[in-house]
Formats: sequence, structure tokens, C-alpha cells
Amino acid sequence: MATSAETATRARAQELIRAFDGRAGNLGRLLGRVTAVDQVGVEERAAALRTRSIKKASKLWALDLAIRMMDLTTLEGKDTPGKVRALCVKAIHPQPGDPTIPSVAAVCVYPALVADARDALRGSGVHVASVATGFPSGQTFLELKVAETRLAVEAGADEVDMVIDRNAFLSGDYQTVFEEIVAVKEAAGPAHLKVILETGDLETYDNVRRASVLAMAAGADFIKTSTGKISPAATLPVTLVMLEAVRDFDRGTGREIGIKPAGGIRTAKEAVQYLVVLYETLGPRWMRPERFRFGASSLLNDVLMQIEKERTGRYQDPDDFTLD
Repeated sequence: MATSAETATRARAQELIRAFDGRAGNLGRLLGRVTAVDQVGVEERAAALRTRSIKKASKLWALDLAIRMMDLTTLEGKDTPGKVRALCVKAIHPQPGDPTIPSVAAVCVYPALVADARDALRGSGVHVASVATGFPSGQTFLELKVAETRLAVEAGADEVDMVIDRNAFLSGDYQTVFEEIVAVKEAAGPAHLKVILETGDLETYDNVRRASVLAMAAGADFIKTSTGKISPAATLPVTLVMLEAVRDFDRGTGREIGIKPAGGIRTAKEAVQYLVVLYETLGPRWMRPERFRFGASSLLNDVLMQIEKERTGRYQDPDDFTLD
């Protein structure tokens, strides 16, 4: 029998479908009405925005914002509590000795290391994010996905990054994907839920848009491109498709959903390009860590080097920065 919390979560999801669709909630009809993506148009717009130049003052502001939007991440089989604690120190003070450099948004780790991250970040304002639901494949039982999510939150995770069942999605079993997101959303309780679409598996822009709408209707607080474990991961055109889905969902429901491109974003130049696309598509309301994140393991050092270059006219040696 469903609990009162499960019933409330499901009711909220049905209300989102109703608001976006304009009728009584029906997932099949909603997804059937998702418009096709103009592939040529998306790629041309992403290419045009990629070439935008910005002034020095704006670039420094964008680089500062990029740091504040980062989920500094370590998701390796050899991760240890010591490695996580060292990453947390870097997350709080990315450039020791320079108080003008802000902290990142969150540190993202495996569930078993959440408690170590929580202890290291206590009082800093940096959030703890945990992957869950059989990351990165998502190929496990729903009961285990729900249990892993609850355990991660109990250990101290503020945010949970779940993966969708791509096999179910690609076979057209959208209801299963929807029900899993609703169940994980309920299990996450007060933690924000980021739903990873793994866009590299989804094959078409139409599928990316459809998966984005499905995840948002099921209650996602963020939609995320990728696990970072397959290629391609985040790309500007795919992110643009997701941003446009978020824009349309906001117009239909009044609910602002966050976006997190992750995987393959390694340079400050790329980060600025993503922020340009974000601003041109969703405007200033989304230009904050509560609505946009970068999943990053190697991006931070390049951004720090670029800030130094903009300030002094020269690059620092990469060895001057701690390893991510």
C-alpha cells in the first residue's frame, strides 16, 4: 500500500502533467504531444552561440559564476575517504590564499562516501551530492534504487543524481521510467533530485526532448545530460535541446527546473560557451547555482588558470594548482 508521502509525490507529478498538457494527467498523451526537434536548427544555433565573444569584465564574472556552479566530482572505484576529504578542501577553497575565489556548489561522490564528504564540508555552505540508483548503468532492481537513495540521504546527501532506465525508455516503456523517477523522488525526501538522461545513449534529439519532459513531469528538480562514463557526454546542441524543454515546461507549469551538463567539459572557454547558451535560452533567472550546474572533475583548474590570465596577463603553471 502506498504511503501518504508516495501518494503526495505521485499527485504532484500528475498535477505537473496536467499543467503542461492542459488536460487531466496522462503520460502517454503528454509525450505524444512533445514536438519534434529541428536538428539542423539546433546545431546551427549552438554553433552560432559558441562563437559569441564577451568583454573582459563579463568574462571574469562568468568564470567566477562557473566556479560557483560546479559540482566537483570524483566517481572512481578507487575513491577513498582521504581522497574525498582532500576534494572537499579544494571545493571550499579552490585557490588557497585567494579569498576572492568562491567555493563550488557541491561535491559529488558515491553513496558510501557521503558521510565523509558531509563531515569535511560541515558549515561551509558547499552541498553534498550523491549518485544513486545503480549508477552509472541503472541496471538494478527498483527496490535497491529506492533503498540506495534513502541511505544516501540519511548519510547526509543534500542532492541525489539518479540515472534513468535507458533500456525501458528506448523500448517505449515510458511509464516504467516515470514510475521509477516518482519512487526515487519520494525516497529522496528533502534532497534535490537530479535525473541523468545519459543523452549519449538516447540516439536522437527527439528522444532527449522527450526524456527531459518525462523527467520534469515526474518531479525532477534538475535534468542532467550524462554520467560522464560514456561518450558522447555533454554537448552544446544536446544541452540546448534540454534548455528549450525546460523553458517550455516553465511556461506551461510555472515550475523552474535546473539543468546540469556533465562529462567532457574541461576548459574555461567551454564553460563560458555553455553560460552564453544558458543566458540566451533561459535568461537571468537561471544564471545561478540553484538552476544550473557543471558536472566537473578537471574543469576547475582550467578556470582558475584563466582567471589568473585575465587578471595578470599570464598563465600560472598547472603545477601551482592542486589536483582535482
